[in-house]
Amino acid sequence: MTIEAASLQATPAAANRSRRNRRSTAASLGLHAALIAASFVAMFPVFWVLVVSFRPNSKAIEATPSLFNESTLDNYRDVLSGAKGAFLSWFGNSVLIAALTTVLGVALAATTAYAASRFRFPGRHWLLLSFLVVQMFPFAVLIVPLYNILLALGLQGSVFGLVLVYCSTAIPFCTHMLKGYFDGIPADIDEAGRVDGLSPFGVFWRLVLPLAKPGLAVTAFYSFIVAWSEVAFASAFLSADDRSKTLAVGLQVFVQQNRAEWGHLAAASVLVAIPAVLVFYLVQRFLVSGLSAGSVKG
Repeated sequence: MTIEAASLQATPAAANRSRRNRRSTAASLGLHAALIAASFVAMFPVFWVLVVSFRPNSKAIEATPSLFNESTLDNYRDVLSGAKGAFLSWFGNSVLIAALTTVLGVALAATTAYAASRFRFPGRHWLLLSFLVVQMFPFAVLIVPLYNILLALGLQGSVFGLVLVYCSTAIPFCTHMLKGYFDGIPADIDEAGRVDGLSPFGVFWRLVLPLAKPGLAVTAFYSFIVAWSEVAFASAFLSADDRSKTLAVGLQVFVQQNRAEWGHLAAASVLVAIPAVLVFYLVQRFLVSGLSAGSVKG
């Protein structure tokens, strides 16, 4: 059979597959309508928090709410000036804790994942299995043993103690994610680096890490979010002093048993979300490739 005849026979089959894969107009309209509705459901709470942040507390919750009635910047002014809580102190604490958790967590996870991916050593399987077991426990179960450990180490109530706690929860996930990514990088690169005279750490630092930027971006973003938005550990392990709180814990001062300052809470929530959005914007181009590569079973 000639090439021309084979191509003529293949053309109708390809056309049939194309017609089968092509959606009708009604199906396309229904799909787009469903996506628009889902987007509205997802975005409306965020939009409403933004609207409430510009309204006085007395007008924040009404039986017949209006979108832009009596809009004002007083809530943001009160929050940032310290008239309602020590927001700037909370912000500084959260930035410090999140930055330390991200740097330390990614560094330890990357070195551990690289060792588990490239080297065969006794206990390697049990090490990876222990990381999975740690992820099975809910955070609430870990509060008491972690509290006792920090108390014995003299780190209870300190920022570094809380960073270690966050690393203990972020590193297992990050290690498995990065191991899957390192498994996808050919080992020939390591051998070429060794031939050129690089040490094992030199190969890891100069050759493998630059190729693993998407995986590092995903794990860095995860570590940052863990430390930025967590409440339970921060409430249990930090000092009760108002200026020692993180943002997630400090927001509780706006909603207490006898009063609720919804306008100030909404304004503070918007300010808290801005750094997370900025970090997501910086790493978003790596997220899809990093997540898909890290999902490969090693």
